[in-house]
Amino acid sequence: MTAERRSDYQELVDEISELLGAPATLENRDFELIAFGAYDSEGALDPSALDPVRARSILTRRSTAAVRAWFEGFGITRATGPVRIPRTPEAGVHRGRICLPVRHRGVVLGYVWLLEGEPGPTERQLGAAMRVAARIGALLADEARQGAGLTRELRAVLTAERDWQRDMAVAELRTALGTRAEGPYTVVCVAPWPSADPDDAPSVRTVPGATALCTLPWREAGLSLALLLRLRSTDVPAPATSAATRLLERAREGGSGGRAAPAVAAGIAAPRSGLAELGTAWTEASAAARAALAEPRLGPVAPWTSIGPFRLLTALPPQAVRDPAVGPLLAPVHRELARTAEVYLDRAGQAGRTAAELGIHRQTLYYRLSRIEQLTGLDLDDGEDRLLLHMALKGARL
Repeated sequence: MTAERRSDYQELVDEISELLGAPATLENRDFELIAFGAYDSEGALDPSALDPVRARSILTRRSTAAVRAWFEGFGITRATGPVRIPRTPEAGVHRGRICLPVRHRGVVLGYVWLLEGEPGPTERQLGAAMRVAARIGALLADEARQGAGLTRELRAVLTAERDWQRDMAVAELRTALGTRAEGPYTVVCVAPWPSADPDDAPSVRTVPGATALCTLPWREAGLSLALLLRLRSTDVPAPATSAATRLLERAREGGSGGRAAPAVAAGIAAPRSGLAELGTAWTEASAAARAALAEPRLGPVAPWTSIGPFRLLTALPPQAVRDPAVGPLLAPVHRELARTAEVYLDRAGQAGRTAAELGIHRQTLYYRLSRIEQLTGLDLDDGEDRLLLHMALKGARL
């Protein structure tokens, strides 16, 4: 979201606050905070106004999935006018709410929230506030259309199979971005993305610094989410980590369905100036996400620069890391031997450190190492054999 657009939303929220004499809060349809009205600095702040739900929304700029489901239970997604929600302390709602659905051409795009007070707003005041909400809806719809256009262009860049196709797609994206095209950028991959709909990408407005988002195929039948993120500097990657963390939270909420959260990770490409190397950046970001899924200690957010040997392994075709000598060791019955081999190689062949990490006696370790040599035909005293075994074990998890 641009600073100009953010200011537009803030002005409209302040207008509603003034119309109704109460601080208003604007959230998108995913319950992520866009703007909120300030309290009257001359009046006393009522502590009950900051109930747990409102405080969390303002401080974290979003609400939990449970809070969202609770409020949606009052029919706000279908409402065309103000909805009153009663005070419910057990749900963390210490004061009643008035919800003004923000719609555009019949589609709900967000909500304006107000705390109930005495006396409450009149029907005339609420009608005036709904007209302002309609103006907010027009802004949100316009922003969504702009984001959708960049979604298509970003997808075209990242899925181009030939250099000339990618060059054309980059040129179109550069034209759409105008003067912003040459700024520092990075690409983030979140995978797997919990949706079967290839058009189901979050709005750019929900991710600070986001320029475009799109979904892309992931492995056999899944989807991943690609984010093009503008940075202030190539030396300051913190915004990318923050954006990746936020998207991971969204992915976990969207994919849990009341069950255990699915394994999901995010990869971040090395920052670049301009758009010419977006294809390479996506390769890095998706490789880092794969590495974080294969090696949890690297994640859940993994910069490409920090994934070590996986930078090479993820660049290889799957069959290249399936060495026949190591195959027998990867059988389920030998899972403990495979883990022993990997820990031993991770610890540079130091028996003491390996035995301590595995919680076994050194003699047990030596026995296992001899079994590994018998199964694979590799000599663990030979540097090349050790390298082959090490890379094959790590590559097997990709």
